[in-house]
Amino acid sequence: MTSIDKTVSTLGDRINAMSVPNRAAPAPESLSSLIARLNMAKLRYQPGGVRL
Repeated sequence: MTSIDKTVSTLGDRINAMSVPNRAAPAPESLSSLIARLNMAKLRYQPGGVRL
């Protein structure tokens, strides 16, 4: 193995040994907020609908 091969191998080993950070769970949206977003999306795709 050349020194480059050893370096790449060592770097790969270090990357594989790293732990993946946990992401914070997003705050749940309220049902009324989700319904409002759905209604706005439906309006955008209707002929003559609201364009935002």
